[in-house]
Amino acid sequence: MTYKEMQELLMKEMRLYHYPVAIKYFYDQVEVDNFKEKADFYVPVKAMTFCQWEIAARMKGQIVYSEKEGLGCGNAHYSFGWKGLDAAEIKGHAKYTRNPEQAEKFIKTKTQLPDGLIGIAVAPLGSIDGLFEPDTVHFYVDNMQAYHLAVDYMAATDTHPLRPNVTMNSSACGGSVYTYVEKEFNMCPACSGSYNAGKTERGEINVMIPGEKFKAVVERLVERIEEKGSGAITRPGDGFPGADVCKNCPLIVFKKEK
Repeated sequence: MTYKEMQELLMKEMRLYHYPVAIKYFYDQVEVDNFKEKADFYVPVKAMTFCQWEIAARMKGQIVYSEKEGLGCGNAHYSFGWKGLDAAEIKGHAKYTRNPEQAEKFIKTKTQLPDGLIGIAVAPLGSIDGLFEPDTVHFYVDNMQAYHLAVDYMAATDTHPLRPNVTMNSSACGGSVYTYVEKEFNMCPACSGSYNAGKTERGEINVMIPGEKFKAVVERLVERIEEKGSGAITRPGDGFPGADVCKNCPLIVFKKEK
């Protein structure tokens, strides 16, 4: 399947509200140059947050590319390895912790990208064929959609249980970095930055899947559709998300009138 076909399948079967976001971390200037030559992309007019870049990809279907100067979020700068631990970062986390010492300790446990990152592209999954292979695929989904993605990931990769990585103040940026570095599934709530600024106004949950394992997850979804007639796990054969009732409820039942 092409990535465009995967996106169409996921949008239909999972009833997604947003496009899945393919993320590419560029470490090779040749790859950057090839991408810029082929892609129809946008750049931030002013420095903004990483999760604001993703708004264009998941809501407007636009490809966004930026380097360090287009990123206006200290948390993301730290996660992407574009800056080290400093007083501003500690101060920004101290409001969540008992004291500055604890804030520093917590920041040091966050996953960071390796040094040498040139730039980042975020794009609707369906637009990346011929451009790049995704390092991670980031979903903004509701609780039940997140559950379906998690279950298919576990079955496809023979992984159980999952151990998501939840950190303070870096859900979209830090959460995706964890998945890229550890090559594992991640699922986390919106952080204060992504929620308060209206970027997850529907209460979405972040789900990140490593690019290397993403196709296997989609293939598992296809298997279930072929076996059960739909993508629904909770009510096999029903269109996802299916009827919002217990699958064995004897009371909420309908029959077709002759």
